Amino acid sequence: MRVVIAEDNALLREGLVLLLTSSGHEVVAVAGSGPEVLPALLEHRPDVAVLDVRMPPGFRDEGLRAALAARKEIPGLPVLVLSQYVEESYAAELLGGGAGGVGYLLKDRVGRVDEFLDALERVASGGTALDPEVVSELLVRRRDSPLDSLTPREREVLRLMAEGHGNSAIAEALVVTERSVSKHIGNVFLKLGLPPSDSGHRRVLAVLAYLNNS
Repeated sequence: MRVVIAEDNALLREGLVLLLTSSGHEVVAVAGSGPEVLPALLEHRPDVAVLDVRMPPGFRDEGLRAALAARKEIPGLPVLVLSQYVEESYAAELLGGGAGGVGYLLKDRVGRVDEFLDALERVASGGTALDPEVVSELLVRRRDSPLDSLTPREREVLRLMAEGHGNSAIAEALVVTERSVSKHIGNVFLKLGLPPSDSGHRRVLAVLAYLNNS
């Protein structure tokens, strides 16, 4: 995959470059400040972008703003956002466009190499990858939403979907059969009023509903 990295911490930035290149990916550009991000994305149009949320000069949400702007110019541009803290509003804003190919991970997840690379590949292929801690925050803070009609097991399944897991991984995590997982997912789709269409797209819509009602 062709990757653009935007991260102001030089040590982490170089570590990401080394990790991705040693895993067979091509890092086509790096950016160390907010104003550098959008031009790099528009010039190189990578297969996936890995972006820090807070970057110079303001250290607020420069990376996220660049990602949102880039996705307007390049619809569907896969973006994996890294953050030092759980800021679920950023995840919701990134997903709010109604498309997949987005991820939100805490930076310490990068140290878990296999998990990070798996998340990156899921995002690049149009899926979602949300950090379990972000998902946990959403579960705690959600009140009076359409998701309240879901059973506890259905919410567990949706939580794991939001993290980006497929049916087999969900079945393994919950110690149930894949057939049971498929049934729960079908119930989630039904209760959230998602139309019968491509199941991959409906998974993204379900995650969007999960975030937008946090």
